[in-house]
Amino acid sequence: MDMIDRRRILKFFLIGGVAALTPFANQAARRHPVWARSGRRVVAKETPMAELMHANPARLDTSNLETTPLEEFDVMGETTLEVDLEQWRLEVDGDVRKPYRFRLEELMDRPRLERNALLICPGFFAYNGWWTGFSVAELLRQAGCSGTATHVLFTGSRGFRKKKERYPIDEVLDDKVFAAYRVNNQQLPQRHGFPLRLVADDHEGIRWVKYLSGITVETR
Repeated sequence: MDMIDRRRILKFFLIGGVAALTPFANQAARRHPVWARSGRRVVAKETPMAELMHANPARLDTSNLETTPLEEFDVMGETTLEVDLEQWRLEVDGDVRKPYRFRLEELMDRPRLERNALLICPGFFAYNGWWTGFSVAELLRQAGCSGTATHVLFTGSRGFRKKKERYPIDEVLDDKVFAAYRVNNQQLPQRHGFPLRLVADDHEGIRWVKYLSGITVETR
């Protein structure tokens, strides 16, 4: 057997091995966030929030960081929007087979997704909350998200205009972006976006949409 043949065989087994291990690596990364966040700066458990307000959340491993008490949460943007739950619906539409309009009770009955996530508004504040909500990815699967979709547009409220933020669909399907209705085991306060707030791991607070009311799948 010549050198070229040996290289081809080695390449075959390497590619096959990586393909076989990838699903297990992804599952392990979901179970062990520290592995998923390797290469980031590890933040010590008792790090003061003031030391993080200028940091890039995408470069931090906050798995050891303590949860910030709710009374220490600060806030920016719209804080006074009043929502009538009898009328309010979360609309899921766009490039899907079946659009939906969900009541809050229906969303709260879905399987829970819970996570500590660090919110940073650069130069103003940082806090690490324990957020409880549901997977947007599962909503999209239920609606029949198009296989060609590239982005998801989230709509909420901010002052006199609608607040909108767009994320690559991969981040949504990986649950890096999800919707929360509780924080620190309490109902999401009005000033923090009741009834729903978008939680976006690795993104600054300006992109965490409060008063979430619309999810639109896009193909761009």
